[in-house]
Amino acid sequence: MGIVPLAKALELAQEYDLDLVEVAANARPPVCKLMDYGKFKYESAMKAREARKNQAHTVIKEMKLRPKIDPHDYDTKKGHVVRFLKQGDKVKITIMFRGREQSRPELGYRLLQRLAEDVADLGFVESNPKQDGRNMIMVLGPHKKKTEAMAEARQAQEARKAEAKANPGKSQNAAEAEAMAEAPAEEPAEA
Repeated sequence: MGIVPLAKALELAQEYDLDLVEVAANARPPVCKLMDYGKFKYESAMKAREARKNQAHTVIKEMKLRPKIDPHDYDTKKGHVVRFLKQGDKVKITIMFRGREQSRPELGYRLLQRLAEDVADLGFVESNPKQDGRNMIMVLGPHKKKTEAMAEARQAQEARKAEAKANPGKSQNAAEAEAMAEAPAEEPAEA
């Protein structure tokens, strides 16, 4: 509407049953808009709420190990670390030393280095291993951000739902059984 005196602007707002809202107070002359202020507040609150919903807070997951861990237990713990990193979370790995194990910190250091190498494609060493009393601690950070990991998980879930709609008669177990039946049978090895 251009530059209008304040009394005229207020009169226009009353005529259209709207509110006169100051948008830029520092400008000369100050910039104002005619709008429904209640609706404006509601829409801005909804935008802020939507932004918070898409925002992901970083979580630090913790995995505790012992220096003389069994290979199968190590694989299980590594699987948990892989899952956490795929979800976009940081992982704090703690090696707990007991008794005489405290005199051999290099065992814990080697174990942490091995774990870091095993998950190098999913994460990176954010803080190098350091001794903290009876424990040795290392933090791994994911290559993907939490929001990217959440978006990928959402897409995978939507793809599974679309697949389920496309094949409504097939259950997940039936689909797996069919895939196994199609695979060539392996010959038993002779000893």
